[in-house]
Amino acid sequence: MNTTDINLPEVLAEVQAVFARYEDALVNNRLDVLDELFWTSPITVRYGAGENLYGIEEIRAFRQARPSAGLARELARTVITTYGHDFATAMTEFRRTGSTRIGRQSQTWARRPEGWRVVAAHVSVIDG
Repeated sequence: MNTTDINLPEVLAEVQAVFARYEDALVNNRLDVLDELFWTSPITVRYGAGENLYGIEEIRAFRQARPSAGLARELARTVITTYGHDFATAMTEFRRTGSTRIGRQSQTWARRPEGWRVVAAHVSVIDG
């Protein structure tokens, strides 16, 4: 890949927008949007702070069972990088109100025929 294909302005803007849409859906518990933005596939993976989820069905079940309160958070040091027109990563740190712990979230995004989708994700928490 040519380095001029990294962070093409129009592609970066697309991924920044879909990342913001995902974050809004996450903190407002919009399960339909969260479900839409994850690739509907049995090989989609999401490693969470306390769970390992394999396939969209496990991811959906987790989201439906998790508490819907206390989801607000502040993001910091978000880095979105696009590679060509169809692949991107999004990394961010987050803090929940009142917590001293730092959360870390990474997402791998791929352009699918239906739009940008998270194909893999990882969430972890460390002491601040």
